[in-house]
Amino acid sequence: MSTLIYGRNTCLEVLKTDRKIYQGFVMERTNQDIIDYLKRHDIACQILNKHDFKKKFLGNHQGAILDVEDYKTLELKPFLKSLDLKKNPFLVMLDQITDEHNLGAIIRTCEAGGVDGVIIPKNRSAKITGTVAKTSSGAIEHVKVIEVTNLNNTLKTLKDNGFWSVGTDLKAKKSYQEIFVDTPLCLVIGSEGKGISKIIREHVDYNVKIDMVGQINSLNASVSAGILIFDILRKKLNG
Repeated sequence: MSTLIYGRNTCLEVLKTDRKIYQGFVMERTNQDIIDYLKRHDIACQILNKHDFKKKFLGNHQGAILDVEDYKTLELKPFLKSLDLKKNPFLVMLDQITDEHNLGAIIRTCEAGGVDGVIIPKNRSAKITGTVAKTSSGAIEHVKVIEVTNLNNTLKTLKDNGFWSVGTDLKAKKSYQEIFVDTPLCLVIGSEGKGISKIIREHVDYNVKIDMVGQINSLNASVSAGILIFDILRKKLNG
């Protein structure tokens, strides 16, 4: 199986990795550096005129498409063994994030914010697709994604391994500015509107909210993730 990824930045990030590339498709008179790379590495590359390219590929492709090996997710236990708990690793768990654009945007934020791994459930979650890769602007190539069967059981496993878990809830009493970062930490982000599920909200160590003064009392999931992740990064850097 393979995945079509599109967009210049996404393709360029793939070229920096060991991900297997089966073939490329490039619009003529564009992306010469990508064409040169594919030729140097003896990878098939179809160069199409603008009309044929747009007929074959829809969306914001920026004249570059790569057919690459599928994105693999990691298993929880081996991933946890690879972490140095003395360095207080920072994980993000996503609950009911079904929109591919939100998932891609959150992964991009996680890469920029120094997150060590992103945990997603096997069900009721967007998968790693070309859209996710494009929205992440290639960040998916540098972020470890862990897929689990049950988020609640995962929280228990994390707790057994020394992690504190923090949920996000509009009705929480604590502010996100009160998150304690001097410990292995897992931040749980829920979907826009629904938030995190009740069972997760009840089993995290504590919940926090983002204080708002406007008339709209909810934020897009990726925006919320950005606020929380970078505030945690700020605290870690100022430690």
